[in-house]
Amino acid sequence: QVQLVESGGGLVQAGGSLRLSCAISESTLSIAHMGWFRPAPGKEREFVAFISWSGGSSAYANSVKGRFTASRDNAKNTVYLQMNSLKREDTAVYYCGARPVGGNEFGYWGQGTQVTVSS
Repeated sequence: QVQLVESGGGLVQAGGSLRLSCAISESTLSIAHMGWFRPAPGKEREFVAFISWSGGSSAYANSVKGRFTASRDNAKNTVYLQMNSLKREDTAVYYCGARPVGGNEFGYWGQGTQVTVSS
């Protein structure tokens, strides 16, 4: 069974940093595009960051651009989200999702990791 397991969340003061990890249990997903998402008002999840299967392409929501960086280590089947200059509004449960190359949607999800930013 394919599993995505997030870790690295926690409590941090505004302006601080955290690095989230997403471990992928199925090696075939090492060639999947990966995304990070968080809940938003009126949405189940809103897009935060994207990284292609090779790591050569990435994209970010405007709200996190310049502060968050997605990366991956396919040898370790792990994807990361480096979060810097955190703001209170970044407080959320963060989920990683996998979209197989050639697929149209993120079909695999982790259980989420809580990030809480205090003032």
